Amino acid sequence: MNHFDSNNNISLQFGHRGKVAIFIDGNNLFHAARFHNIDIDYNKLLRVLLGDGRLFRAFFYTGVDAGAERQQGFLLWMRRNGFRVVQKELKTFYDGTRKANLDVEIAVDMLSLAGRYDTAVLVSGDEDFVYAVNAVAYKGCRVEIVGFRSNTAPKLIDVADCFIDLGEIADKVRKEFPHGLRYEDRDIHVSHQPPPPAPFIEPVPVMTAESPPCSSVPTDEFHPPIGSIIDASATESLDQYNPASDFIRVTDEQ
Repeated sequence: MNHFDSNNNISLQFGHRGKVAIFIDGNNLFHAARFHNIDIDYNKLLRVLLGDGRLFRAFFYTGVDAGAERQQGFLLWMRRNGFRVVQKELKTFYDGTRKANLDVEIAVDMLSLAGRYDTAVLVSGDEDFVYAVNAVAYKGCRVEIVGFRSNTAPKLIDVADCFIDLGEIADKVRKEFPHGLRYEDRDIHVSHQPPPPAPFIEPVPVMTAESPPCSSVPTDEFHPPIGSIIDASATESLDQYNPASDFIRVTDEQ
């Protein structure tokens, strides 16, 4: 079994991990983190999991409630900070519970992209991924499992090249809440950053006889497309909380 050096944030075996693809089972991670009373800072998590590798893609899979505006704001923030969000609408079951299962989407993406990345990092403790992890490993890719040990299936740990216990590196991925919010008071996958401000548009100047002719009104609109990755300086206009100030500049490698 390999070990994870939490000081250097890199996996010790094989040294360089090449192109890294990260697959985050958002719902599984959220419930495991809630059990341990930890709220995840996804900027920190991405930097820690990337380690010495080069980011190929970072996927975030989650069920969504179409009417939850705060959750939509969080997912928009994720898209603008280097994550490819894969979402499925929550379904209501006969017992009143609501959930969305994205295991198939995660497994298909891991397998279809295998060979285009060197290391797969799966953030989940679900035993259902054992077969998919084996299939990816047979294609020659390194597979690392990330989760809280008590919430991760032993069989999943056994088939991985490396297991990273989030409990051991909790301080490196934890989001701090200055006002001491209880975990149960927070919404699932909800952004606690303020929403992006409305674009600033300079007022139309009042035309006078002395004013020179003007062909257009100057604007300073900021509308990056959803899913785009923006520079650290631009994120300062998106959120007071500015995780991109020390965030890795991400580029997609085809």
